[in-house]
Amino acid sequence: MNTTARLPIGMENFEDIRRNGFYYVDKTGLIKDLLEGWGSINLFTRPRRFGKSLNMNMLKYFFEYGCDPQLFEGLAIRRETRLCEEYMGKYPVISITLKDVSGNDYKTALEMLRTTIGREAMRFQFLLDSDALTAREKDAYRQLITIDTTSRQMFRMSDGVLASGLLTLCELLYKHYGQKAILLIDEYDVPLDKAQHFGYYDEMVSLIRSLFGQALKTNHSLAFAVMTGCLRISRESIFTGLNNLKVFSITDTQSDERFGFTDSEIRAIAERFGCTDKLCLIREWYDGYHFGNADVYCPWDVINYIHLLRSEPEALPRPFWINTSGNDIIRSFVQTAKAGTRKELERLIDGETIPKKINQELTYRDLYTSIDNLWSVLFSTGYLTQHGSGDGETFDLAIPNLEIRKIFVDQIQEWFQQEARRDTPALDAFCDAFANGDGEAVERGFNAYLSRTISIRDTNVRKGRKENFYHGILLGLLSHRGDWYIRSNVESGDGYSDILVEIEEEGIGIVIEVKYTDSDLKSQREKSLYEMLEKSCQDALRQIEDTGYEEKLRQDGLETILKYGIACNRKRCRVVLKK
Repeated sequence: MNTTARLPIGMENFEDIRRNGFYYVDKTGLIKDLLEGWGSINLFTRPRRFGKSLNMNMLKYFFEYGCDPQLFEGLAIRRETRLCEEYMGKYPVISITLKDVSGNDYKTALEMLRTTIGREAMRFQFLLDSDALTAREKDAYRQLITIDTTSRQMFRMSDGVLASGLLTLCELLYKHYGQKAILLIDEYDVPLDKAQHFGYYDEMVSLIRSLFGQALKTNHSLAFAVMTGCLRISRESIFTGLNNLKVFSITDTQSDERFGFTDSEIRAIAERFGCTDKLCLIREWYDGYHFGNADVYCPWDVINYIHLLRSEPEALPRPFWINTSGNDIIRSFVQTAKAGTRKELERLIDGETIPKKINQELTYRDLYTSIDNLWSVLFSTGYLTQHGSGDGETFDLAIPNLEIRKIFVDQIQEWFQQEARRDTPALDAFCDAFANGDGEAVERGFNAYLSRTISIRDTNVRKGRKENFYHGILLGLLSHRGDWYIRSNVESGDGYSDILVEIEEEGIGIVIEVKYTDSDLKSQREKSLYEMLEKSCQDALRQIEDTGYEEKLRQDGLETILKYGIACNRKRCRVVLKK
C-alpha cells in the first residue's frame, strides 16, 4: 500500500486538491465538451457523490479571471492549446451551490438562500470602487451584501432583491469587466427536494422559478451557465419559457465519462495505492453504473474504500454511499409496491433486469404519486441503472452492484419487520413456539411470514448471502422478545449464520442454524424439494453439534437446550428440532 499518496476524502475544492498533492482523477475533458458542444444553459443530472461539485469547482478555477495555469499542468485540457488561450481565465464567474438550502420550513430555507447568494456576492466587493458602475448600480450591489445589524449573520436583502440577485451580479460584472459572466449553479434541485419533504413546496417553486427565470432567460450579461442536480425537473415547474436549456442526463452519451470513475481510472488508482488485489471486490461492490455509453464506478465509494485499506489492508468493502444521505425513496418504493412490483423487485435483487418506461422530467410533487414515477426516480438517482441503450423511453433496469443491493435488502427487511409487528399476538405465538420446542408451529409460522415478504431466488446470488437474508428475517422476528438475550454471529461472504437465544428465567437456551437449499434442475430431478430441505436441516443440526454452542449455553446455567435446523428455499422453509 502506497503510504505517501493522499486521497481527497470529501474534498470538493479543485485548488486545494491540486496544490496540496492529493490524487486527482482528470475530468478536465468536461471543459472541452462544454466549449465545443456549446450550449447557453447546460444541465448535468447525475446521482449524488459522483463528482458533480468537484467538477463545478474545477470549471470555476479554469474560467475565472486570475486563473493559475499551474493548477491544470499535466491535465487533459492543457493539451487543448487553442481552448486554453481563448478561454482560460477570461471570464467573471458566479458560482453557488444550493445543497445547503435545506431548511425545515420556508423561512429558514429563505435565509439559507439569502446567505448563499450574499456570500458569493461578497467575493466581488471591488465593484463598490468600480469606475464603470453608476451610484445606483453600486447601491444595487450593496443591497446584496448588507448584513442584518441585529443578527450580524443574516443578509438583509428583500425577497425581490434575492430573486433578482444572480441577474444583478451578472449585469454588474459585465459592466465592470466588459465581459459576460459565467454562472455555475451546483445541486440546483436540493431546495425543491427539501421543500417537498417539509411541506413548503409551492413557495419554494415560486422563488426558484423567479430566481432562475431572471438569471437564465433573456439575461444579456450571461456568457453561459452550467447547472448540476440529481433530477431533471420538468420545464413547467421552474424552467417556464427557458428554450435554451441543454440537458445531459445519465442516458446521454456526451460527457458520459466526466462524472464517475471508469475502469481504466480505477486501475490507475489501485496501482497508485497498491491495492490491485482488491479490484474484483471494488468492481463487485461499486461498479455497474451505465451513463450514456460509459460504464462507471461511484467515486465516493472507491476513494473511501481505498482509504480504509490503507489502515486495514484486509478490510472488506462497506456501503459508504448509503451513509451520505437518507434512503427514503427505497423505503417508499418497498412500502408502495404491490404484489406485481414485489415480484419485479425479487427479480432485480436476483440480478435480473426489468424493462420500464422512464420519465426523466418530473416535479418533486409527482415523485411519490405513483409506482411508475418511483421507478423513474430510482433510475435517475442511481439506485437502478440501465443495461443496454434502451429506446429513449424504455430501459432495461438493474441493480448496479452489491452496495445498492444491500440497500434494497435492508429496506425490505425493515419494512417486513414493521409489517410483522402490526400483529403482536401472531408474533408472540411464533416466538413462544421456539421456546416451547414446537418445531411444527415454528415451521408453519415462518412459512407464513416468508409468503408475505420478498424472497431471494436461486440464481446469481451466492449461497452465503441467501442464508444471511433469511437469517436477518428470523433475527428480526425473534428480537420482538425484549426479555430474551439474543446473540448473532454472521460471517461475511459465504459463511454461515448462527443465532443463540437465552431465556434466563425459564432456563432455556436455543441454538438456530439457517441454511439455504439450492434447487437447480439437476437437484430437482434427483430429489423433491422437501427431501432437499430435510437434508439441509440435518446438515444444520450437525453443524450445531460441531460448534459446541450447546456446551457454552449450559455453562451459562441453561438446563434445557433446543436446537433448530432451518432450511429455506425462496418462500418455503423446513424446520427440524433436536432437544
